[in-house]
Amino acid sequence: MPNTKFCHGISDISDSYTGFIIDTWGVLHDTERVFDGAVECLKELKARKKFVLLMSNSELDAAHMRISLKELGLAENLYSDILTSGELLSYGIKTQKDGVFEGMGKNCYLIGGDRARKFLEDNQVKIVKYLEDASFMLISGWDYLEGDIASYETLLREAIRKKIKILCINPDSRALLGNNYKTATVNISRRIQELGGVVHMIGKPYKPIFYHAIHILHRNGIYPGQTVMVGDTMAHDIVGASLVNMDTCLVRSGMHAPIFKNSATPADVNKALNILVNQYNNVRPTYLVDRLKWGKALPDRKHKKRAG
Repeated sequence: MPNTKFCHGISDISDSYTGFIIDTWGVLHDTERVFDGAVECLKELKARKKFVLLMSNSELDAAHMRISLKELGLAENLYSDILTSGELLSYGIKTQKDGVFEGMGKNCYLIGGDRARKFLEDNQVKIVKYLEDASFMLISGWDYLEGDIASYETLLREAIRKKIKILCINPDSRALLGNNYKTATVNISRRIQELGGVVHMIGKPYKPIFYHAIHILHRNGIYPGQTVMVGDTMAHDIVGASLVNMDTCLVRSGMHAPIFKNSATPADVNKALNILVNQYNNVRPTYLVDRLKWGKALPDRKHKKRAG
């Protein structure tokens, strides 16, 4: 397995790729402010005519995500397109095609809260009270879910028996708190699988959202081999992109910052990285950067003066 290349910034790899898929929360911003260097990096990529696709596990569709990012200080002209898990689900509801979404209908039994309810209503989906009236079930990780797994057992068994299409969006969107998953979405999905049911996962790190990203790239004449995924989580970004054979760049100042906290030397960084790699089935990022920044300046090849 090739070693991860340590980079000063994105400029180290910019010449190697035409497409850049960049995670938002944890890479570009922390929901309150844009990280130092992020805007400059996006401007440099744009100046070099790179295609920048922002990707996020969010209930916001692309239009609303643009507004949210603009309020933080990220203008629309800094990137090429946006793909969220909400945008993907909205696309599926509207088109009713492409594998996971084919024939799903618009009557939903929801295991979720207000955020998921508003999303479905905005997409003209009827939320039904009884499972027998549902054409699909949605388990939402955008909301805090009440109750333990056992309280859903009868419902899950019935949904499997009726062969209702089950979608789970953002199954990993909440961390483990104490000894319990507070949202329970991961455990609900696992229980469905244990009972012999099928759950279609919408969002990173699962393949549907990355396949949709590849469709967007194809429309712009770009292929996965010309693209790198930049993210701050092994579980969502690095593993997900690796599943579709895409190169990856891990930002170590994000979700995994505590692991790298006391790494004073490159050897220390490599040791910390190896711990992460071992935790994620030996999936190794192609590159590692401290944060999303441009880094060292590149020579202006177009206007570079020839040596006399």
